[in-house]
Amino acid sequence: MTSLLETIREPLDLRKFSLPQLEQLAAEIRDVLCNLIACRSAHFASNLGVVELCLALHQAFDFRTDRLIWDTGHQIYPHKLVTGRFAQFHTMRTKGGLMGYPNPAESEYDLFMTGHAGASVSTALGLASGDAFLRPQENRYTVAVIGDGAFPSGVVFEALNNGRRQSEKLLVVLNDNCMSICPRVGGMGDYLDRLRMNPAYTGLKGEIVKLLNHVPLLGDPAERFLVQLKEAAKAGLSGGMMFEDLGFRYVGPIDGHNIAILRKYLRMVQRIKGPVLLHVVTEKGHGYRPAAEDPVTYHAPPQFERQDDKYVIVKKKSSPAYTSVASQAILDAMRADGRVTVLTAAMCQGNKLESVRDEIPERFFDTGICEAHTVAFAAGQAKAGMRPIVDIYSTFLQRAYDHIFQEVALQNLPVTFMLDRGGLAGPDGPTHHGVFDFGYLRVLPNMAVMAPGDASDLPAMLDFALKFDGPCAIRYPKATAVTVARQTSPIELGRSEVLRKGGDGCLVVCGALVDRAVKAAEKLRDEGLEVGVINARFLKPLDAEVIVAAVRDCPWVVTIEEAALMGGFGSAVLEAAADAGVDASRVRRLGIPDRFIEHGERDELLADLGLDVEGIVRTCAALASPVRGLERLRSS
Repeated sequence: MTSLLETIREPLDLRKFSLPQLEQLAAEIRDVLCNLIACRSAHFASNLGVVELCLALHQAFDFRTDRLIWDTGHQIYPHKLVTGRFAQFHTMRTKGGLMGYPNPAESEYDLFMTGHAGASVSTALGLASGDAFLRPQENRYTVAVIGDGAFPSGVVFEALNNGRRQSEKLLVVLNDNCMSICPRVGGMGDYLDRLRMNPAYTGLKGEIVKLLNHVPLLGDPAERFLVQLKEAAKAGLSGGMMFEDLGFRYVGPIDGHNIAILRKYLRMVQRIKGPVLLHVVTEKGHGYRPAAEDPVTYHAPPQFERQDDKYVIVKKKSSPAYTSVASQAILDAMRADGRVTVLTAAMCQGNKLESVRDEIPERFFDTGICEAHTVAFAAGQAKAGMRPIVDIYSTFLQRAYDHIFQEVALQNLPVTFMLDRGGLAGPDGPTHHGVFDFGYLRVLPNMAVMAPGDASDLPAMLDFALKFDGPCAIRYPKATAVTVARQTSPIELGRSEVLRKGGDGCLVVCGALVDRAVKAAEKLRDEGLEVGVINARFLKPLDAEVIVAAVRDCPWVVTIEEAALMGGFGSAVLEAAADAGVDASRVRRLGIPDRFIEHGERDELLADLGLDVEGIVRTCAALASPVRGLERLRSS
């Protein structure tokens, strides 16, 4: 069922379609989305919710010249389907295929690679400003589509506060579906709910009524539209005043699944001089009942299977992930100590904190997509005597960096940071890979930084952090939790763990690649090399005593980290060796090079980077060969 969709080569092709054809096209797009989920996990409910909005936007604007930015970007799939990428759509989120977020390398219709929330209004303002300076004759319009979950982000209000100046032709489409990934939280959500309850407020000042009267109905029954106007008049002009006071003409709320109404309003707002905020009401998961009824589960569900002409989620048994180990450790800590709280930024589901939320709701805080506030809030709790845990993806914690510095590290407060998705985030790609945390945390005084070598390290590290009198960070990957067989030693500040000894070389690992290093050492033993393995555990403070001794005494050392090499763990080892006056010329660093890593399965990416077992073995063999050659020369 893709007869219309197959004919679309560019968005202009949509203009030849009638309203019934557009509605058929919307159904085709939803069918394609279901087919994709039958192949692999992908963002689903959010894309189902914007199908009609996407079609209406591309009919009302010409985004070859006009500008379009999709905030957060995971609802980009319908946009990709109508901008010439239907033939490649089956490659979505696979290595070398389409990215699950906007990607300027794929299409001129993708302006920014947007994977973090809230920046769309600011970048739209910048585009409008630049176009006004450089291309005033082109009369471009700039559109930012932002969801109600992302809307409370502080940067959004910074942009709205400055919107009046650069915005002769700026439209902010507020896609209101009452959801983030989980149900939205906070006062802004309550405010939007009040606007939604206002039957059809449209900011109906006299000039807007005139503009509406001059826009063709385009298939929408006149009677229905007149009823809407009547209800809007009843509602009065009380709604949307916050936006009006900031200089935005507020229009809405309108039905985000009615293509005719969407087209009419989108064409109407183009006639309004100055910035406009169009409030569009949609349903996350629209068109697929299970997703509409449970948009949390269906945000990015596991792969579908087709049963009796229906798509269903097949729950398969799998080993627990590090995220699950972390969430259980957090729950155990909160049960044991009434001072322990947990804070997350709209990622209750992603961080698997539902059990904490349900069992101890009074000490669970979902702040929405407001990471900076979350960290500063945690600092306040810590100052008051609590033991807050800030549980945020590594890539998203970057949004709060100033507050990690100013409110936590500078004050030396006992805030524990749990950095989920530390390392490669797989199919989510470069916007979500958490590879910079080693570099951005280790430079902060007072901060202790840990990375568990395996699943058994993680709960012990959290226990240590909650007793530590200062800030701590624990980073762990998006991966199946593994346990390395050994007699586990306790967690002590700045102490590593020697897993095996060997005189031919040494692997020093910071993080959850320890199991791969152990397997590599076993393979090297089969080749006649006895290689040691050290589980560093701490990036900071570094166990200089043990690790620098390995650099001094071993023929060669390989450092291994699932993090950026620049400023990371390997760099810390080289610095420690230099400070101790030890020759580090036989140290090799394995990690993330100085480039952004594209999307793909984690194991695929690790292999490309030489961080799999085979890659580690190759690096060690190359280091060992010259040493063996020199030994043979000396013996002869």
